[in-house]
Amino acid sequence: MIAKLNLENILFLDIETVPETEHFSDLDKTKQQLWEAKSKYQRRDEFTAEEFYDRAGIWAEFGKIICVSVGYFKMEGDIRNFRVTSFYGDEDKILKDFKNLLISHFSQQKHLLCAHNGKEFDFPYIARRMIIQNIELPYKLNLFGKKPWEVPHLDTLDLWKFGDYKTYTSLKLLTNVLGIPSPKDDIDGSEVCDVYYKEKNIDRIITYCEKDTIAVAQIFLRLRGDELLHDNEIKHI
Repeated sequence: MIAKLNLENILFLDIETVPETEHFSDLDKTKQQLWEAKSKYQRRDEFTAEEFYDRAGIWAEFGKIICVSVGYFKMEGDIRNFRVTSFYGDEDKILKDFKNLLISHFSQQKHLLCAHNGKEFDFPYIARRMIIQNIELPYKLNLFGKKPWEVPHLDTLDLWKFGDYKTYTSLKLLTNVLGIPSPKDDIDGSEVCDVYYKEKNIDRIITYCEKDTIAVAQIFLRLRGDELLHDNEIKHI
């Protein structure tokens, strides 16, 4: 079925997130207590709430989005281009710019969003942060009342499972087994927090996020049986 989809109707994306503040001590007392309760079962007795705080970015209630990278195909006759761009900076601006892209270019019924583990992470995280930032949800992220087959989301992890719900396959592993260049050749997700807060190197994070977005598109092409993108087909805009 995915082989019949028009590639130009799909917006591929990836997000990078970090804890909302650099240090646990920067949170007010109420938020510290809420974090302690929220993380209790994940950290068990191995870490204190403060020691575990560097992982807070994976929860939308305690994290924030620092980069959204998107990619889309543009066909010009027999020439195939994949255009990649990123939104970064203040989270409010990131989310509004991303929403404007969805409304202006990917708002029709035929349009789909695609990410790796997007249904469990990227899509709900973006939606939750929009609500927290008092941004009205765009149609493509507003799932209230939608039936499963009406949800305009594709997930390369979901596609790779083929109905198997017992395992998780990381983007790094999947690119490896499918013969796709690894997007994790510089940093991985566990290092984003330090790169953002300590190195203050947003450019490095943007590059990493865009590589992940390209990798998602490459996986989708492999699942369709299509030829992988060549470097000269990828345009950073």
